Amino acid sequence: MTTNTTLKLNLGPQHPSTHGVLRLILELDGEKIISCEPDIGYLHRGMEKMAEGMTYIRYLPTVDRIDYLAGCFYSELMCRTVEKALNVELSNRVKTIRVTLLELNRIASHLLWIGAFLMDLGAVSPFFYAMREREMILRFFEKLTGQRMMYNYFVFGGVRKDIDYLDDIEEIVKILPQKIIDYEKIITDNPIFITRTKNKGILEPDTALNYSITGVNLRASGIDYDLRTKDSLYDGFDFAPVVLDGKDSWTRYKARILEIRESISIIEQCLSRLRAKENKFEQILINPLTLKLPQGEFYSEIEAPRGLASIYIKSAGEDKPYRLKWRTGSYYSVNLLRKLLIGEYLNDAIAIAGSLDIILPEVDK
Repeated sequence: MTTNTTLKLNLGPQHPSTHGVLRLILELDGEKIISCEPDIGYLHRGMEKMAEGMTYIRYLPTVDRIDYLAGCFYSELMCRTVEKALNVELSNRVKTIRVTLLELNRIASHLLWIGAFLMDLGAVSPFFYAMREREMILRFFEKLTGQRMMYNYFVFGGVRKDIDYLDDIEEIVKILPQKIIDYEKIITDNPIFITRTKNKGILEPDTALNYSITGVNLRASGIDYDLRTKDSLYDGFDFAPVVLDGKDSWTRYKARILEIRESISIIEQCLSRLRAKENKFEQILINPLTLKLPQGEFYSEIEAPRGLASIYIKSAGEDKPYRLKWRTGSYYSVNLLRKLLIGEYLNDAIAIAGSLDIILPEVDK
């Protein structure tokens, strides 16, 4: 007489491939995963509660840290919401500057993901290659803002200063396309990589929608939804959302590679606008010392590297939020692991989780 026994295994929270203190409680039948329970909260920083005790200008520099790999997107969200509440319209040049930095930040985020994802699977060299190209972007950000991360460059009503060093940006977009080709030669058709990712972590469109998945992970399952196509900040830019229907971990990798190419195209268009002499630097900055939002509720959203990100502010007419809530893509991707890992094998769990591009500060906000 035999009895079936299962094993409960903790993957994390002190595991390098969970990219932060994420704990996955896996129940195994042999090597097969039969249940997954994500346990979050180890990193909780109280970003939302903290806002209630800080003025808007004091809170603004902290929002870069919600996703420290894509801080520009959360700065843009915060500034956008305040500007919307006060009916402040940005000049065309300021909008172009913001788009330029957002797309550079998106590329830098995707490059780090590519390198870390491949390292999780045992390939060390792509990590160093991706870091090499990402370093060009970080050096530009440091030259422009004084920071390699947490830039605090966007301000209410505009930006800290006009964008300089356009030649640096031009060099980045000139070098990157060939480097992306080099990545693909190493990764895309690599038989080991294909074995680890093809037909693994299948994300059906209905499942993606039921779990509120957005961004690249959603578009890699065949659903054409990119918020940039409806975002007024991107009006006039020619780009095509990357939509693939492979649904697996390999497709999510390929979608991010293609998205980097689209971001390069957007930045090239930004450069043309920034070099135009008639596109003058003009902005009407909001005095942060007297800033108060009118009483009411305000909401904004943006297409961030890890999916749709949004902010909700309830104002009581004071110089600080009465309530503030963030919506982040990684939070929903972590929850998706409950579904996505069922029936997969333990040695594929890291590859599947890594393909979703989860970052824990976005989860434990």
